[in-house]
Amino acid sequence: MDLHLTDKVVLVTGGTGGIGTAIVKAFLSEGAKVAFSSTSQAKIDALLPTLNAKEGQVAGFVADMNKEEEIKNFVESAKAHFGTLDIIVPNAGYEGKAHPVQDMTLDLFEQTYMLNVFSVMLLMKYAAPTLIEKKSGAVVVVASAAAYEPTAGNSAYVSSKYAVAGLTKCVAMELGPVGVHVNYVCPGPVDTPMMLRIEKDFFGDSMTHEEAMAMLAGNYAMDKRYAKPEEVATAVVYLASDVSAHTAGMGMRVDSKVGAAN
Repeated sequence: MDLHLTDKVVLVTGGTGGIGTAIVKAFLSEGAKVAFSSTSQAKIDALLPTLNAKEGQVAGFVADMNKEEEIKNFVESAKAHFGTLDIIVPNAGYEGKAHPVQDMTLDLFEQTYMLNVFSVMLLMKYAAPTLIEKKSGAVVVVASAAAYEPTAGNSAYVSSKYAVAGLTKCVAMELGPVGVHVNYVCPGPVDTPMMLRIEKDFFGDSMTHEEAMAMLAGNYAMDKRYAKPEEVATAVVYLASDVSAHTAGMGMRVDSKVGAAN
C-alpha cells in the first residue's frame, strides 16, 4: 500500500528514545524527510549513522521540550532546513514518579505535565500555521493507554495522558476544517528503557523484568508481552498518512487488551 509519504516533511520530538527512534526509521523507510529533536547532540550523532537515510533525508536538532523558546526554535529550524512541514509527531514524554496522592508534590505534577501536555500544545501551536496555510497535513500525538485506564499511585502520568487526549481531540476539531487530520496513539506497555524505569519505580527489586511483564501484559489476548516500538511506529505512520485522512480525533490503542475502554 502506498501511504503517499514520499518527500513529506515530518517533525518528531524525542527522536533518540525507544519509540521515537522507531518512528523516525518508519517514516524514513516510507521515503519521508524527518527532522527530529533530542536533548543531546551526542545522542543525535550516535543515531544518525544507524538510520541508513539518503543524503539530505534526515536532520537532528538539540531541543529541550520543557522550554517554549526551544520548541519554537526547533519548529522554525526544521522548517528552514527542509522548506516546509507536513506531519507533526509530538512523541517526547516523561513517565513521572509513582506516589500516592498524599505524597505527591506540585513540582512533580508540573514536571510531568510540562513534557506530556504543555510541550505537545506548544509544538502544535508553532507548527499549526504552516499546516493551516497549506490546508493539508497531519498531527499524531503519542499518548498512552493510560488515557483510558487509571492506575493507583500514578496520578501525575495518568492524568497527563487524559489531558493530552482531550487536547488532541480539541485540536482535531480546530484543524480538521482546514484539511489537517489530528489523532493520537495509545500504546500499552512498550519494550523500551522507559518501561524498565516504570517497572523499577513501581516494583523495585521485588520482581524481575519477566515477572513484571507477566503481570502487566498477562491479560492480553495476543502474546503476553509488551508492544515493540516498531508496532507503535506503524500506527503513527498510518495515522499520519493520507490513507487515514478521514480519521480525526481518534485514539488508536496499541495493545491486545480486549474489552478495554477506547
